[in-house]
Amino acid sequence: MTKRLTEVARKAGVSEATVSRVLNGRGGVSEATRAAVLTALDVLGYERPTKLRGERARLVGLVLPELQNPIFPALAEVVTGSLAQRGFTPALCARTIGGVPESGYVEMLLDHQVSGVIFAGGSYALADASHEHYRRLTDRGLPVVLVNAGVEELGFPRVSTDDAVAVEQAYGHLRSLGHQTIGMVLGPADHIPSRRKLDAMVRTAGWDADRHLVERSSFSMEGARVAATRLIERGVTGVICASDVLALGTVRAARRLGRAVPADVSVVGFDDSAFMTCTDPPLTTVRQPIETMGQAAVDLLVTQIEGAGVLHDELLFEPELVVRGSTAPVPRD
Repeated sequence: MTKRLTEVARKAGVSEATVSRVLNGRGGVSEATRAAVLTALDVLGYERPTKLRGERARLVGLVLPELQNPIFPALAEVVTGSLAQRGFTPALCARTIGGVPESGYVEMLLDHQVSGVIFAGGSYALADASHEHYRRLTDRGLPVVLVNAGVEELGFPRVSTDDAVAVEQAYGHLRSLGHQTIGMVLGPADHIPSRRKLDAMVRTAGWDADRHLVERSSFSMEGARVAATRLIERGVTGVICASDVLALGTVRAARRLGRAVPADVSVVGFDDSAFMTCTDPPLTTVRQPIETMGQAAVDLLVTQIEGAGVLHDELLFEPELVVRGSTAPVPRD
């Protein structure tokens, strides 16, 4: 018990006597201090006293699909900083191969009585995945915000990049360089953002039902290399990719086929994640406004936590084409 008091007091930045008063339900403690003590208790993994278990902590879960793609650490930095400014403690949950699944993180966050959860790139973006764990959050009435497009029926507020505008910008750029045969490397067939990008390409480029200029991949460089190889062998001179990671895999595919980027094949990514200025060549990409989107996600979540209502609409943010060295005029015969 003494060890617990010491650890919680140190984490919350208060005295052990103050921790004791909070845990025993005594007065003389401000609401802010009380919330700090309860959050420290939750973060350290200690069970709350029975009489305090019905209350939610000022703890917010941020669930990410991975940390290897630089776009997710960038989002985490914005969200955690914004949460801290609003008086909440972020709990970062990043999935790893063979690690805790998203549904497992949901159970852990519920056990810790979190105030809300922000998801980025989870199962909600896959139409064919199980969504049962999200319904548990709905049943609990827990505030939730999704970053980027997801299945409609979940009904959570969403903060998304406008995928249609992203494709229009990328396609228009390649067409301005004279490219006629433009392909796409997208995520899995049930990936909602990839579906939106494909729908936009059909409208913008006037594609018919024959989708021979589209290849699917997992969101990995090796998967993209295999997919892009097929496109390049079909004669595409420009490739629009659903992420920067897929774009880097496409560059690798071109080089293994003896083609130069951008002299033979132009490549456009999506995200503008960290270090894309340092690749060879620097990557032309469509930038997601991560800082604005992260702050908007926190604003939406805090609005729900404070009981000011739920916005079920999707907030769409316009991306920005960033032209670098991976695109060039179409090669002349």
